[in-house]
Amino acid sequence: MVSIVVIEDEPQSARLVQIVLKRAGFEVIWAEDGEGGITCTMNRIPDLVLVDLGLPDMDGQTVVAMLRQQPGMATTPIVAFTAWPIDTATEMAEAYGCDGVISKPIDTRTFAQEVSSYLRS
Repeated sequence: MVSIVVIEDEPQSARLVQIVLKRAGFEVIWAEDGEGGITCTMNRIPDLVLVDLGLPDMDGQTVVAMLRQQPGMATTPIVAFTAWPIDTATEMAEAYGCDGVISKPIDTRTFAQEVSSYLRS
């Protein structure tokens, strides 16, 4: 089963993401802050990480940099998951080393396909 770590500090947003992705057949692990997300990836390398760029304990750049330093995470897709304006989010995600951006709020009809598009074959 494909596993996805969702690093998101807003519980309602995280819950919606979990529901949509689980219905699509993904295993979803939720971390409510950057530190928890890093710990989750250390315990089990996921197939993909969705990371909110505005977390309460550390900024998105720090989270992505720390994730990339974890053994096995160098090629794991990391996708920024943010409500920032798309132009800003895209620019920041590229600078941070993310593989792409998914905007919030999500479209529940297309979100699972959008996530799947970042999974490596």
